[in-house]
Amino acid sequence: MGNPLFERKPLSLLLEELKGENRLRRVLGPVTLTSLGVGAVIGTGIFVLTGVAAHDKAGPGVILSFVAAGIACIFAALCYAEFASMVPVAGSAYTYAYATLGELFAWIIGWDLVLEYAVGSSTVAHGWSAHFQDLLGSFGVHIPYAFGNAPFDFDIGAGRFFPTGAYFDVAAIAITCIITAVLIKGIRESAGFNAGMVMVKLAIVFFVIIVGAFYIDPKNWQPFAPYGYTGISFFGRTLFGQTGANGAPLGVLAGAAVIFFAYIGFDSVSTHAEEARNPKRDVPIGIIASLIICTVLYILVSGVLTGMVPADQININAPVSDAFRQKGLPWAQRLIDVGAITGITSVLLVMMLSQPRVLLAMARDGLVPPSFFGAIHEKFRTPYKSTMLTGLFVSLMAAFLPLRILAELTNIGTLLAFTIVCAAVLIMRKKHPEAARPFRAPFVPFVPVAGILSCLLLMFSLPEENWWRLIIWLLLGFIIYFSYGRRHSVLAKLRQAEAGKQG
Repeated sequence: MGNPLFERKPLSLLLEELKGENRLRRVLGPVTLTSLGVGAVIGTGIFVLTGVAAHDKAGPGVILSFVAAGIACIFAALCYAEFASMVPVAGSAYTYAYATLGELFAWIIGWDLVLEYAVGSSTVAHGWSAHFQDLLGSFGVHIPYAFGNAPFDFDIGAGRFFPTGAYFDVAAIAITCIITAVLIKGIRESAGFNAGMVMVKLAIVFFVIIVGAFYIDPKNWQPFAPYGYTGISFFGRTLFGQTGANGAPLGVLAGAAVIFFAYIGFDSVSTHAEEARNPKRDVPIGIIASLIICTVLYILVSGVLTGMVPADQININAPVSDAFRQKGLPWAQRLIDVGAITGITSVLLVMMLSQPRVLLAMARDGLVPPSFFGAIHEKFRTPYKSTMLTGLFVSLMAAFLPLRILAELTNIGTLLAFTIVCAAVLIMRKKHPEAARPFRAPFVPFVPVAGILSCLLLMFSLPEENWWRLIIWLLLGFIIYFSYGRRHSVLAKLRQAEAGKQG
Protein backbone atom coordinates (compact mmCIF):
# COMPACT_ATOMS: atom_id res chain seq x y z
CA MET A 1 0.00 0.00 0.00
CA GLY A 2 1.39 3.40 -0.99
CA ASN A 3 1.63 6.52 1.11
CA PRO A 4 -1.96 7.73 1.77
CA LEU A 5 -0.81 11.35 1.44
CA PHE A 6 -0.21 10.75 -2.26
CA GLU A 7 -3.20 8.51 -2.94
CA ARG A 8 -4.93 9.59 -6.13
CA LYS A 9 -8.66 9.92 -6.58
CA PRO A 10 -9.79 7.50 -9.32
CA LEU A 11 -11.33 9.03 -12.43
CA SER A 12 -14.25 6.63 -12.04
CA LEU A 13 -15.04 8.07 -8.61
CA LEU A 14 -14.87 11.63 -9.92
CA LEU A 15 -17.34 10.85 -12.69
CA GLU A 16 -19.60 8.89 -10.33
CA GLU A 17 -20.10 12.01 -8.22
CA LEU A 18 -21.83 13.67 -11.15
CA LYS A 19 -24.70 11.19 -10.91
CA GLY A 20 -25.73 12.24 -7.41
CA GLU A 21 -28.33 14.78 -6.32
CA ASN A 22 -25.71 17.07 -4.80
CA ARG A 23 -24.48 18.33 -8.16
CA LEU A 24 -24.81 21.60 -10.01
CA ARG A 25 -27.18 22.44 -12.87
CA ARG A 26 -25.91 22.07 -16.46
CA VAL A 27 -26.99 25.29 -18.17
CA LEU A 28 -23.84 26.80 -19.74
CA GLY A 29 -22.90 26.63 -23.44
CA PRO A 30 -19.67 27.60 -25.26
CA VAL A 31 -20.70 31.23 -25.82
CA THR A 32 -21.69 31.67 -22.18
CA LEU A 33 -18.48 30.01 -20.98
CA THR A 34 -16.39 32.24 -23.24
CA SER A 35 -18.35 35.20 -21.91
CA LEU A 36 -17.55 34.10 -18.35
CA GLY A 37 -13.87 33.87 -19.28
CA VAL A 38 -13.84 37.29 -20.92
CA GLY A 39 -15.86 38.58 -17.97
CA ALA A 40 -13.14 37.47 -15.57
CA VAL A 41 -10.19 38.55 -17.72
CA ILE A 42 -11.23 41.92 -19.15
CA GLY A 43 -11.65 44.31 -16.28
CA THR A 44 -9.15 44.86 -13.54
CA GLY A 45 -6.23 44.03 -15.82
CA ILE A 46 -7.10 46.76 -18.31
CA PHE A 47 -8.67 49.33 -16.03
CA VAL A 48 -6.35 49.04 -12.99
CA LEU A 49 -3.26 46.80 -13.20
CA THR A 50 -2.07 48.23 -16.52
CA GLY A 51 -1.32 51.42 -14.63
CA VAL A 52 0.46 49.65 -11.76
CA ALA A 53 2.75 47.70 -14.12
CA ALA A 54 3.53 50.67 -16.38
CA HIS A 55 4.07 53.14 -13.53
CA ASP A 56 6.01 50.91 -11.13
CA LYS A 57 7.69 48.20 -13.20
CA ALA A 58 7.97 48.37 -16.98
CA GLY A 59 7.07 51.78 -18.43
CA PRO A 60 5.74 51.53 -22.03
CA GLY A 61 7.33 48.07 -22.11
CA VAL A 62 4.17 46.90 -20.32
CA ILE A 63 2.96 46.10 -23.85
CA LEU A 64 5.53 43.29 -23.97
CA SER A 65 4.68 42.38 -20.36
CA PHE A 66 1.20 41.44 -21.56
CA VAL A 67 2.71 39.42 -24.39
CA ALA A 68 5.00 37.53 -21.98
CA ALA A 69 2.19 36.82 -19.53
CA GLY A 70 -0.10 35.79 -22.38
CA ILE A 71 2.44 33.28 -23.71
CA ALA A 72 2.76 31.69 -20.26
CA CYS A 73 -1.02 31.52 -20.04
CA ILE A 74 -1.38 29.88 -23.45
CA PHE A 75 0.69 26.90 -22.29
CA ALA A 76 -1.29 26.63 -19.06
CA ALA A 77 -4.63 27.11 -20.85
CA LEU A 78 -3.98 24.16 -23.17
CA CYS A 79 -3.25 21.97 -20.14
CA TYR A 80 -6.39 23.20 -18.36
CA ALA A 81 -8.45 22.46 -21.46
CA GLU A 82 -7.22 18.85 -21.59
CA PHE A 83 -8.13 18.22 -17.97
CA ALA A 84 -11.47 20.02 -18.18
CA SER A 85 -12.52 17.76 -21.06
CA MET A 86 -11.40 14.65 -19.16
CA VAL A 87 -12.86 15.47 -15.75
CA PRO A 88 -15.87 17.80 -16.19
CA VAL A 89 -16.56 18.37 -12.50
CA ALA A 90 -16.30 21.39 -10.21
CA GLY A 91 -12.94 22.16 -8.66
CA SER A 92 -10.64 23.14 -11.52
CA ALA A 93 -6.93 22.60 -10.75
CA TYR A 94 -7.78 21.07 -7.36
CA THR A 95 -9.67 18.20 -8.98
CA TYR A 96 -6.98 17.69 -11.61
CA ALA A 97 -4.28 17.49 -8.94
CA TYR A 98 -6.30 14.96 -6.92
CA ALA A 99 -6.60 12.67 -9.94
CA THR A 100 -2.90 12.84 -10.82
CA LEU A 101 -0.65 13.91 -7.94
CA GLY A 102 -2.54 12.67 -4.90
CA GLU A 103 -4.38 14.05 -1.90
CA LEU A 104 -1.65 16.21 -0.36
CA PHE A 105 -0.96 18.03 -3.62
CA ALA A 106 -4.71 18.37 -4.15
CA TRP A 107 -5.01 20.07 -0.78
CA ILE A 108 -2.09 22.37 -1.57
CA ILE A 109 -3.64 23.47 -4.85
CA GLY A 110 -7.13 23.75 -3.36
CA TRP A 111 -5.87 25.91 -0.53
CA ASP A 112 -3.87 27.91 -3.05
CA LEU A 113 -7.01 28.48 -5.15
CA VAL A 114 -8.71 29.91 -2.07
CA LEU A 115 -5.88 32.42 -1.98
CA GLU A 116 -6.15 33.05 -5.73
CA TYR A 117 -9.90 33.66 -5.89
CA ALA A 118 -10.60 35.24 -2.52
CA VAL A 119 -7.66 37.65 -2.56
CA GLY A 120 -8.15 38.22 -6.29
CA SER A 121 -11.77 39.16 -5.68
CA SER A 122 -10.63 41.59 -3.02
CA THR A 123 -8.26 43.18 -5.54
CA VAL A 124 -11.10 43.54 -8.00
CA ALA A 125 -13.43 45.06 -5.40
CA HIS A 126 -10.71 47.59 -4.57
CA GLY A 127 -10.44 48.55 -8.25
CA TRP A 128 -14.23 48.85 -8.53
CA SER A 129 -14.27 51.24 -5.59
CA ALA A 130 -11.53 53.43 -7.12
CA HIS A 131 -13.45 53.85 -10.39
CA PHE A 132 -16.77 54.38 -8.63
CA GLN A 133 -15.25 57.16 -6.55
CA ASP A 134 -13.59 58.61 -9.66
CA LEU A 135 -16.98 58.71 -11.41
CA LEU A 136 -18.66 60.35 -8.44
CA GLY A 137 -15.81 62.86 -8.22
CA SER A 138 -16.33 63.92 -11.85
CA PHE A 139 -19.82 65.08 -10.80
CA GLY A 140 -18.52 66.84 -7.69
CA VAL A 141 -19.68 64.11 -5.28
CA HIS A 142 -17.11 62.62 -2.91
CA ILE A 143 -17.17 59.76 -0.43
CA PRO A 144 -15.49 60.95 2.79
CA TYR A 145 -11.79 60.07 2.61
CA ALA A 146 -11.95 58.11 5.86
CA PHE A 147 -14.39 55.67 4.23
CA GLY A 148 -12.93 55.55 0.73
CA ASN A 149 -9.51 53.91 1.21
CA ALA A 150 -7.60 51.18 3.01
CA PRO A 151 -6.11 52.27 6.36
CA PHE A 152 -2.52 51.77 5.09
CA ASP A 153 -0.59 51.57 1.82
CA PHE A 154 2.88 50.68 0.53
CA ASP A 155 5.42 53.31 -0.61
CA ILE A 156 7.14 51.70 -3.60
CA GLY A 157 10.00 54.24 -3.50
CA ALA A 158 10.77 54.04 0.21
CA GLY A 159 9.94 50.35 0.46
CA ARG A 160 7.77 50.70 3.57
CA PHE A 161 4.16 50.80 4.71
CA PHE A 162 2.52 54.01 5.83
CA PRO A 163 -0.88 54.93 7.34
CA THR A 164 -3.34 56.65 4.99
CA GLY A 165 -5.56 58.19 7.66
CA ALA A 166 -8.59 56.27 6.34
CA TYR A 167 -10.64 53.65 8.21
CA PHE A 168 -11.94 51.35 5.48
CA ASP A 169 -13.29 51.28 1.91
CA VAL A 170 -17.09 51.33 2.19
CA ALA A 171 -17.73 51.12 -1.58
CA ALA A 172 -15.73 47.88 -1.81
CA ILE A 173 -17.86 46.36 0.95
CA ALA A 174 -21.09 47.45 -0.75
CA ILE A 175 -20.33 45.94 -4.17
CA THR A 176 -19.16 42.68 -2.58
CA CYS A 177 -22.44 42.31 -0.69
CA ILE A 178 -24.48 42.97 -3.85
CA ILE A 179 -22.54 40.39 -5.88
CA THR A 180 -22.88 37.82 -3.09
CA ALA A 181 -26.67 38.19 -3.18
CA VAL A 182 -26.73 37.75 -6.99
CA LEU A 183 -24.57 34.62 -6.79
CA ILE A 184 -26.78 32.97 -4.21
CA LYS A 185 -29.76 33.47 -6.52
CA GLY A 186 -28.39 31.17 -9.21
CA ILE A 187 -25.88 30.36 -11.96
CA ARG A 188 -28.28 31.07 -14.84
CA GLU A 189 -29.07 34.53 -13.49
CA SER A 190 -25.40 35.17 -12.72
CA ALA A 191 -24.28 34.13 -16.21
CA GLY A 192 -26.95 36.25 -17.88
CA PHE A 193 -26.05 39.25 -15.73
CA ASN A 194 -22.40 38.73 -16.64
CA ALA A 195 -23.10 38.45 -20.39
CA GLY A 196 -24.78 41.85 -20.38
CA MET A 197 -21.88 43.46 -18.54
CA VAL A 198 -19.34 41.87 -20.90
CA MET A 199 -21.03 43.50 -23.91
CA VAL A 200 -20.92 46.91 -22.23
CA LYS A 201 -17.28 46.75 -21.22
CA LEU A 202 -16.13 45.40 -24.59
CA ALA A 203 -17.80 48.41 -26.20
CA ILE A 204 -15.88 50.70 -23.82
CA VAL A 205 -12.61 48.87 -24.50
CA PHE A 206 -13.05 49.39 -28.26
CA PHE A 207 -13.89 53.04 -27.56
CA VAL A 208 -10.62 53.43 -25.61
CA ILE A 209 -8.60 51.82 -28.41
CA ILE A 210 -10.19 53.77 -31.27
CA VAL A 211 -10.55 57.22 -29.66
CA GLY A 212 -7.36 57.00 -27.61
CA ALA A 213 -5.34 56.23 -30.75
CA PHE A 214 -5.91 59.83 -31.91
CA TYR A 215 -4.22 61.15 -28.75
CA ILE A 216 -1.09 59.00 -28.86
CA ASP A 217 2.20 60.87 -28.74
CA PRO A 218 5.01 58.51 -29.84
CA LYS A 219 7.41 60.47 -27.61
CA ASN A 220 5.69 58.89 -24.61
CA TRP A 221 6.99 55.50 -25.75
CA GLN A 222 10.59 56.69 -25.39
CA PRO A 223 12.40 55.05 -23.75
CA PHE A 224 10.27 52.00 -24.47
CA ALA A 225 11.75 49.82 -21.73
CA PRO A 226 13.32 52.25 -19.21
CA TYR A 227 14.11 49.42 -16.78
CA GLY A 228 15.13 46.82 -19.35
CA TYR A 229 13.46 43.73 -20.74
CA THR A 230 14.11 41.37 -17.84
CA GLY A 231 13.44 41.80 -14.12
CA ILE A 232 14.06 38.39 -12.58
CA SER A 233 14.92 37.81 -8.95
CA PHE A 234 15.28 34.89 -6.57
CA PHE A 235 14.11 35.48 -3.00
CA GLY A 236 14.90 39.16 -3.07
CA ARG A 237 18.14 38.94 -5.07
CA THR A 238 17.85 40.38 -8.57
CA LEU A 239 19.49 38.05 -11.09
CA PHE A 240 18.70 39.94 -14.29
CA GLY A 241 17.60 43.53 -14.65
CA GLN A 242 17.42 46.63 -12.50
CA THR A 243 16.36 46.78 -8.86
CA GLY A 244 13.88 49.23 -7.38
CA ALA A 245 14.24 51.22 -4.17
CA ASN A 246 12.55 48.47 -2.17
CA GLY A 247 14.78 45.74 -3.64
CA ALA A 248 12.11 44.46 -6.04
CA PRO A 249 13.10 43.76 -9.67
CA LEU A 250 12.14 46.17 -12.46
CA GLY A 251 11.63 45.48 -16.14
CA VAL A 252 9.31 43.87 -18.66
CA LEU A 253 9.23 40.44 -16.98
CA ALA A 254 8.72 42.07 -13.57
CA GLY A 255 5.75 43.87 -15.13
CA ALA A 256 4.45 40.58 -16.53
CA ALA A 257 4.50 39.09 -13.03
CA VAL A 258 2.35 41.97 -11.75
CA ILE A 259 -0.24 41.93 -14.54
CA PHE A 260 -0.44 38.12 -14.66
CA PHE A 261 -3.42 38.51 -12.32
CA ALA A 262 -5.34 39.86 -15.30
CA TYR A 263 -5.32 36.46 -17.03
CA ILE A 264 -6.79 34.16 -14.40
CA GLY A 265 -10.24 34.32 -15.96
CA PHE A 266 -9.72 31.24 -18.12
CA ASP A 267 -9.00 29.29 -14.93
CA SER A 268 -12.47 30.26 -13.70
CA VAL A 269 -14.00 28.76 -16.87
CA SER A 270 -12.72 25.33 -15.85
CA THR A 271 -14.32 25.63 -12.40
CA HIS A 272 -17.71 25.67 -14.14
CA ALA A 273 -17.17 22.46 -16.11
CA GLU A 274 -19.86 20.73 -14.05
CA GLU A 275 -22.37 23.39 -15.13
CA ALA A 276 -21.53 23.12 -18.85
CA ARG A 277 -24.05 21.40 -21.13
CA ASN A 278 -21.33 19.65 -23.15
CA PRO A 279 -18.17 20.10 -21.05
CA LYS A 280 -15.91 17.92 -23.21
CA ARG A 281 -16.31 20.36 -26.10
CA ASP A 282 -17.58 23.64 -24.60
CA VAL A 283 -15.06 24.12 -21.78
CA PRO A 284 -11.92 23.92 -24.00
CA ILE A 285 -13.60 26.36 -26.42
CA GLY A 286 -14.39 28.76 -23.56
CA ILE A 287 -10.88 28.60 -22.11
CA ILE A 288 -8.93 29.11 -25.33
CA ALA A 289 -11.29 31.62 -26.98
CA SER A 290 -11.44 33.89 -23.93
CA LEU A 291 -7.65 33.86 -23.58
CA ILE A 292 -7.00 34.78 -27.24
CA ILE A 293 -9.61 37.56 -27.30
CA CYS A 294 -8.38 39.13 -24.10
CA THR A 295 -4.66 38.98 -24.91
CA VAL A 296 -5.17 40.98 -28.11
CA LEU A 297 -7.28 43.59 -26.31
CA TYR A 298 -4.77 43.94 -23.47
CA ILE A 299 -1.90 44.61 -25.87
CA LEU A 300 -3.89 47.26 -27.76
CA VAL A 301 -5.13 49.07 -24.64
CA SER A 302 -1.73 49.11 -22.94
CA GLY A 303 -0.22 50.56 -26.12
CA VAL A 304 -2.84 53.32 -26.25
CA LEU A 305 -2.52 54.14 -22.54
CA THR A 306 1.26 54.47 -22.52
CA GLY A 307 1.09 56.43 -25.75
CA MET A 308 -1.39 58.93 -24.31
CA VAL A 309 0.34 59.57 -20.97
CA PRO A 310 4.00 59.30 -19.85
CA ALA A 311 4.39 56.21 -17.69
CA ASP A 312 5.42 58.16 -14.59
CA GLN A 313 2.23 60.27 -14.82
CA ILE A 314 -0.20 57.34 -14.97
CA ASN A 315 -2.75 57.17 -12.14
CA ILE A 316 -2.40 53.62 -10.80
CA ASN A 317 -5.93 53.47 -9.32
CA ALA A 318 -7.85 54.58 -12.43
CA PRO A 319 -5.23 54.74 -15.21
CA VAL A 320 -7.38 54.64 -18.36
CA SER A 321 -10.10 57.10 -17.36
CA ASP A 322 -7.54 59.48 -15.84
CA ALA A 323 -5.53 59.42 -19.11
CA PHE A 324 -8.56 60.84 -20.93
CA ARG A 325 -9.00 63.43 -18.16
CA GLN A 326 -5.39 64.51 -18.67
CA LYS A 327 -6.16 64.98 -22.37
CA GLY A 328 -9.04 67.33 -21.54
CA LEU A 329 -11.86 64.84 -22.23
CA PRO A 330 -13.95 64.74 -19.01
CA TRP A 331 -16.96 63.30 -20.85
CA ALA A 332 -14.81 60.39 -22.01
CA GLN A 333 -13.48 59.98 -18.47
CA ARG A 334 -17.04 59.48 -17.21
CA LEU A 335 -17.90 57.09 -20.01
CA ILE A 336 -14.80 55.00 -19.31
CA ASP A 337 -15.50 54.99 -15.59
CA VAL A 338 -18.97 53.60 -16.29
CA GLY A 339 -17.43 50.94 -18.54
CA ALA A 340 -14.74 50.16 -15.97
CA ILE A 341 -17.30 49.84 -13.19
CA THR A 342 -19.36 47.50 -15.37
CA GLY A 343 -16.32 45.52 -16.47
CA ILE A 344 -14.84 45.16 -13.02
CA THR A 345 -18.24 44.13 -11.66
CA SER A 346 -18.30 41.20 -14.09
CA VAL A 347 -14.78 40.19 -13.05
CA LEU A 348 -15.82 40.25 -9.41
CA LEU A 349 -18.91 38.21 -10.19
CA VAL A 350 -17.01 35.46 -12.03
CA MET A 351 -14.24 35.22 -9.43
CA MET A 352 -16.66 35.07 -6.50
CA LEU A 353 -18.69 32.55 -8.51
CA SER A 354 -15.62 30.31 -8.82
CA GLN A 355 -14.43 30.31 -5.20
CA PRO A 356 -17.39 28.40 -3.66
CA ARG A 357 -17.16 25.75 -6.38
CA VAL A 358 -13.58 24.94 -5.43
CA LEU A 359 -14.68 24.66 -1.80
CA LEU A 360 -17.59 22.46 -2.92
CA ALA A 361 -15.17 20.03 -4.58
CA MET A 362 -13.02 19.93 -1.44
CA ALA A 363 -16.11 19.34 0.71
CA ARG A 364 -17.18 16.40 -1.44
CA ASP A 365 -13.81 14.82 -0.68
CA GLY A 366 -14.17 15.46 3.05
CA LEU A 367 -11.17 17.80 3.25
CA VAL A 368 -13.35 20.64 4.56
CA PRO A 369 -16.66 20.23 6.47
CA PRO A 370 -19.26 19.09 3.89
CA SER A 371 -22.21 20.19 6.03
CA PHE A 372 -21.17 23.79 5.40
CA PHE A 373 -19.04 23.98 2.26
CA GLY A 374 -20.95 21.23 0.47
CA ALA A 375 -24.42 22.58 1.23
CA ILE A 376 -26.49 23.21 -1.94
CA HIS A 377 -29.55 25.46 -1.75
CA GLU A 378 -32.70 23.39 -2.36
CA LYS A 379 -34.28 25.96 -4.68
CA PHE A 380 -31.38 27.80 -6.32
CA ARG A 381 -28.99 24.79 -6.53
CA THR A 382 -26.02 26.96 -5.55
CA PRO A 383 -23.42 26.46 -2.76
CA TYR A 384 -25.00 29.27 -0.75
CA LYS A 385 -23.21 28.89 2.59
CA SER A 386 -19.71 29.01 1.13
CA THR A 387 -20.84 31.86 -1.15
CA MET A 388 -21.83 33.91 1.90
CA LEU A 389 -18.54 33.11 3.65
CA THR A 390 -16.61 34.09 0.50
CA GLY A 391 -18.49 37.39 0.38
CA LEU A 392 -17.62 38.15 3.99
CA PHE A 393 -13.92 37.32 3.52
CA VAL A 394 -13.62 39.31 0.28
CA SER A 395 -15.34 42.38 1.69
CA LEU A 396 -13.07 42.51 4.74
CA MET A 397 -9.86 42.17 2.71
CA ALA A 398 -11.01 44.72 0.12
CA ALA A 399 -11.92 47.18 2.83
CA PHE A 400 -8.64 47.03 4.77
CA LEU A 401 -5.77 46.00 2.41
CA PRO A 402 -4.18 48.20 -0.33
CA LEU A 403 -4.16 47.36 -4.04
CA ARG A 404 -0.45 46.56 -4.47
CA ILE A 405 -0.40 43.91 -1.71
CA LEU A 406 -3.59 42.24 -2.93
CA ALA A 407 -2.49 42.09 -6.59
CA GLU A 408 0.93 40.55 -5.95
CA LEU A 409 -0.40 38.06 -3.39
CA THR A 410 -2.97 36.85 -5.94
CA ASN A 411 -0.35 36.50 -8.66
CA ILE A 412 1.96 34.13 -6.85
CA GLY A 413 -0.95 31.87 -5.93
CA THR A 414 -2.19 31.82 -9.53
CA LEU A 415 1.25 31.03 -10.92
CA LEU A 416 1.65 28.13 -8.48
CA ALA A 417 -1.71 26.72 -9.58
CA PHE A 418 -0.77 26.93 -13.24
CA THR A 419 2.59 25.26 -12.60
CA ILE A 420 0.95 22.29 -10.86
CA VAL A 421 -1.66 21.84 -13.61
CA CYS A 422 1.07 21.74 -16.29
CA ALA A 423 2.98 19.17 -14.25
CA ALA A 424 -0.19 17.13 -13.77
CA VAL A 425 -0.67 16.81 -17.54
CA LEU A 426 2.77 15.23 -17.87
CA ILE A 427 2.04 12.80 -15.05
CA MET A 428 -1.42 11.91 -16.36
CA ARG A 429 -0.10 11.20 -19.85
CA LYS A 430 2.43 8.77 -18.36
CA LYS A 431 0.25 7.14 -15.67
CA HIS A 432 -3.02 6.93 -17.63
CA PRO A 433 -2.27 7.02 -21.36
CA GLU A 434 -5.48 5.06 -21.99
CA ALA A 435 -7.79 7.69 -20.45
CA ALA A 436 -10.26 9.36 -22.83
CA ARG A 437 -9.09 12.85 -23.80
CA PRO A 438 -11.74 14.63 -25.90
CA PHE A 439 -9.30 17.54 -26.10
CA ARG A 440 -5.57 16.87 -26.15
CA ALA A 441 -2.98 19.56 -25.45
CA PRO A 442 -0.69 19.65 -28.52
CA PHE A 443 3.08 19.17 -28.60
CA VAL A 444 3.38 17.32 -25.31
CA PRO A 445 5.81 17.36 -23.48
CA PHE A 446 6.88 20.75 -24.86
CA VAL A 447 3.67 22.62 -23.94
CA PRO A 448 3.46 21.56 -20.26
CA VAL A 449 7.22 21.90 -19.72
CA ALA A 450 7.17 25.39 -21.28
CA GLY A 451 4.20 26.23 -19.06
CA ILE A 452 6.06 25.13 -15.93
CA LEU A 453 9.22 27.06 -16.81
CA SER A 454 7.44 30.27 -17.86
CA CYS A 455 5.25 30.31 -14.73
CA LEU A 456 8.26 29.70 -12.47
CA LEU A 457 10.12 32.49 -14.28
CA LEU A 458 7.31 34.93 -13.50
CA MET A 459 7.07 33.70 -9.90
CA PHE A 460 10.76 34.52 -9.42
CA SER A 461 10.07 37.98 -10.83
CA LEU A 462 7.81 38.82 -7.87
CA PRO A 463 9.22 40.56 -4.78
CA GLU A 464 10.60 38.39 -1.97
CA GLU A 465 7.80 39.20 0.49
CA ASN A 466 5.28 37.50 -1.79
CA TRP A 467 7.12 34.20 -1.39
CA TRP A 468 6.98 34.54 2.39
CA ARG A 469 3.26 35.34 2.31
CA LEU A 470 2.70 32.26 0.15
CA ILE A 471 4.75 30.07 2.50
CA ILE A 472 2.83 31.34 5.54
CA TRP A 473 -0.47 30.72 3.76
CA LEU A 474 0.55 27.17 2.83
CA LEU A 475 1.74 26.44 6.39
CA LEU A 476 -1.66 27.53 7.69
CA GLY A 477 -3.21 25.20 5.14
CA PHE A 478 -1.07 22.27 6.31
CA ILE A 479 -2.29 22.84 9.87
CA ILE A 480 -5.91 22.59 8.70
CA TYR A 481 -5.22 19.56 6.51
CA PHE A 482 -3.38 17.48 9.12
CA SER A 483 -5.79 18.43 11.92
CA TYR A 484 -9.02 17.92 9.93
CA GLY A 485 -8.78 17.08 6.24
CA ARG A 486 -6.58 14.01 6.44
CA ARG A 487 -8.76 12.35 9.09
CA HIS A 488 -12.07 13.15 7.36
CA SER A 489 -10.99 12.45 3.81
CA VAL A 490 -13.41 10.30 1.80
CA LEU A 491 -10.49 8.29 0.43
CA ALA A 492 -9.20 7.72 3.97
CA LYS A 493 -12.60 6.37 5.05
CA LEU A 494 -12.75 4.09 2.00
CA ARG A 495 -9.27 2.85 2.82
CA GLN A 496 -10.27 2.16 6.42
CA ALA A 497 -13.40 0.31 5.29
CA GLU A 498 -11.39 -1.92 2.98
CA ALA A 499 -8.88 -2.63 5.72
CA GLY A 500 -11.77 -3.59 8.03
CA LYS A 501 -13.14 -6.03 5.49
CA GLN A 502 -9.73 -7.65 5.02
CA GLY A 503 -9.28 -7.87 8.78
